[in-house]
Amino acid sequence: MAKDIGIDLGTANVLIYVAGKGIVLNEPSVVAVDTRTGKVLAVGSEAYRMVGRTPSNIRAIRSLKDGVISDFDITEEMLTYFINKLDVKGFMSKPKIMICAPTNVTEIERNAIMQAAEKAGGGQVYLEEEPKVAAVGAGMDIFQPRGNMVIDMGGGTSDIAIISLGDIVASKSIRVAGDKMNTEIAGYIKQKHNLIIGEHTAEKIKIEIGTAKKDDSDVKTLEVRGRDAVSGMPRAVTIDSNEIAEAIHDTVQLIISGAKEVLEVIPPELASDIVDRGIMLTGGGALLRNIDQVIADALTVPVIISENPLDNVAKGAGILLEHYIKNPKLKAKDQK
Repeated sequence: MAKDIGIDLGTANVLIYVAGKGIVLNEPSVVAVDTRTGKVLAVGSEAYRMVGRTPSNIRAIRSLKDGVISDFDITEEMLTYFINKLDVKGFMSKPKIMICAPTNVTEIERNAIMQAAEKAGGGQVYLEEEPKVAAVGAGMDIFQPRGNMVIDMGGGTSDIAIISLGDIVASKSIRVAGDKMNTEIAGYIKQKHNLIIGEHTAEKIKIEIGTAKKDDSDVKTLEVRGRDAVSGMPRAVTIDSNEIAEAIHDTVQLIISGAKEVLEVIPPELASDIVDRGIMLTGGGALLRNIDQVIADALTVPVIISENPLDNVAKGAGILLEHYIKNPKLKAKDQK
């Protein structure tokens, strides 16, 4: 028998949840291609190690941009590779797949995501909105008549939603998240220290010393190596966490503004539920130091970071898929 799977098709990483096993795959959504032959050379972690380090004929491609497919063929190749690697196909049957998308994707983008999953070896394919799936994966009971608010900060998008009775009441998807923070960190270091750094280095800085607010009582430092913008020679500088808070300030504020917009349009009963229950933070962005405090201070609502925020979407996709299979009358946002 084929094993049913939930897929978090993220801009930065692909996570796959297999029914009965949990999350069995977590790899970067990167594919390395030989531009002369069009042949795929590496997928996932192996391809990610090549980013910024390849000869001119090899390109390391991120097949998703801002949470949606930017290169359909490469996405299909990547999903096929991962699904084959997991050996989830049955002798005579294909796995049912639940896959996720940001809340503001177009019909064309939605179809592209479902088609990629189908061509990669899926049988019946279900598509659900990311914040709803993330809320389920974070352990929220979204099927009760009460308000649940989730902010899912991924690599390409930050999805904000208020959910009640199993459906999204109000939502907003902002195409700024972890990748945008990396770009801002690289831009800040170039401007302030005249040092050019790559995508990997910016990501490492964010993970190791990144923080959402300045804190003079707890300053972390890191030595960063790159290329001098003036001389072109390799050079190292030491930067601190307060500088990173300054670099990513605008992105954090955009996420907070999006959350305010969603809260402003909901019925008062749901607003009172959120004051009681708080906001659930999920996704890789939830791991940024002090992000919960900054959002809580700005919105005057308690903020909780979910357990294992990186896994919530994939786990939620698996749980929701089982829910829809057991209750055929219930419909996913899209299915075919």
